[in-house]
Amino acid sequence: MSSVTYIQLALAVAALYVVKRLVFDKQRKAPLPPGPKGLPILGNIKDLPPPGQPEWLHWKKLKDGYGPISSITVLGQTLVLIHDSKAAIDLMERRSTNYSSRPRLVFGFEMCGWKDTISSLPYGPRHRTARKYAYSILGTKAAVSKFYPLQEAEVRRFLFRTMNNPADVIQHIRTEAGAIILKATYDYTIEPHSRDPLVDLADAALAQFSSAVTAGAWMVDMMPFLKYMPDWVPGTDFKRTARLWHKTLMDVVDRPFTYVKQQMAQKHYHPSFVSKLLEEPGQERITPESEFIIKWSAASLYTGGADTTVSTLSCFFLAMTLFPEVQRKAQEEIDRIVGTARLPTFEDRDNLRYVEAVVTEALRWHPVAPLAIPHLTEEDDIYDGYLLPKGSLIIANSWWLLHDPKVYNEPMEFKPERFLGENAEPDARNYCYGYGRRICPGRVLADSSVFLTIASALAAFNISKATDANGKEIEPKVEFTPGIISHPVPFGCTIKPRSEVHEQLIKNVEVEYPWEESDAKALQSAQQ
Repeated sequence: MSSVTYIQLALAVAALYVVKRLVFDKQRKAPLPPGPKGLPILGNIKDLPPPGQPEWLHWKKLKDGYGPISSITVLGQTLVLIHDSKAAIDLMERRSTNYSSRPRLVFGFEMCGWKDTISSLPYGPRHRTARKYAYSILGTKAAVSKFYPLQEAEVRRFLFRTMNNPADVIQHIRTEAGAIILKATYDYTIEPHSRDPLVDLADAALAQFSSAVTAGAWMVDMMPFLKYMPDWVPGTDFKRTARLWHKTLMDVVDRPFTYVKQQMAQKHYHPSFVSKLLEEPGQERITPESEFIIKWSAASLYTGGADTTVSTLSCFFLAMTLFPEVQRKAQEEIDRIVGTARLPTFEDRDNLRYVEAVVTEALRWHPVAPLAIPHLTEEDDIYDGYLLPKGSLIIANSWWLLHDPKVYNEPMEFKPERFLGENAEPDARNYCYGYGRRICPGRVLADSSVFLTIASALAAFNISKATDANGKEIEPKVEFTPGIISHPVPFGCTIKPRSEVHEQLIKNVEVEYPWEESDAKALQSAQQ
């Protein structure tokens, strides 16, 4: 069969599908949310975000033109855009029974393989079991407090690395985040003085995930039959990309899990998320299904924990270069409450109210996931007079909910004060970690890591704009990468210890927390 015939067949199938949807549309008792008029058959295909543009800004244009609840339809698939906090809470929390599943993202979930992670699973028994596993280890402050010594050690090591090589601060943030989540999840110790294979693997996988699950980015999500087209047909390069990204993901899932099982067999391990779950019911009673869920739950925590806090902490360092008065106020509070003879600990958190507000503002100023992963309607629903059809993708623009000027005064400014006093604005955590039954299961661990890193960096360093060869300050770019997980674009800054006393506090890490030997060699042997 020729390529022309394949294309003609594909278009015919698409046409039949869309005609069916159009006939169904006429039977609706309520209108869809408003949106731009689409093309015949193709619908609003021209209204999808163009490559390279931040999706949250693109979709905001629909709010500006059609209101806080709008929609488009592409090849029969309805996308509902939410730019209203009340609607987001009403639908995804108060009506969570109907709004807790995930869409069928053919490219990201099926072809690249992300369908079995906690964030991607459709709502059902497997998803509930995975969340139960994660909650049992990381779901409460009491549970996470067991990891405080680990977090304190890795934050101190982060300060040490940053003092010695401030130009690579973002890589040091990645190293810290990877060290914490890999130790907690797999009892794996990273390379202390060089790039670690599992940290780099998670970074690569999350960058791919961010692109793979962006709503509207891949035509095969709208036309699933395209995945069956032969590789030689023009326009099927996405199939090769999917195979490469699937290989990366399976390395993420299998390599550290195999490492833990080998360490357990050799009786050479400490408790971790994986070992605790494998041991809990008695290893002889572990079924293939439960092992599968444990393995993918661990990979979910590993990938999420190794990257998501990186975005928030990177935004914090960018903000400190732009808003020096915030840094000065936070340092004054730390010096007054903690003093200069030691660095902050978790025990200081309740007393560092302004620093806590800095943490909350870092979460709000640029949320790690500006657009939440789409939810899916499992049945038709009517909301505010509009029909939200079964099978619709519900996309909450979390960035807008955290930048709505009616809710957050001067939303583009970094103002921790907004969360203090009698008229405090809503906590950013209401929107930045997801919604309802799909809220991030590792948020308590992530929140504690972000707090301690920010408090320690403020205590130890002065952060300012980078300078050129003539000593002139370089204004950093305030731009962010597109995708489900968004980071600041590369920027420069100057980071220096606040004093000789602070420099010595940072250096003391080598005595208080001696460097540990990496498990990278044991990881390699586990693959052989």
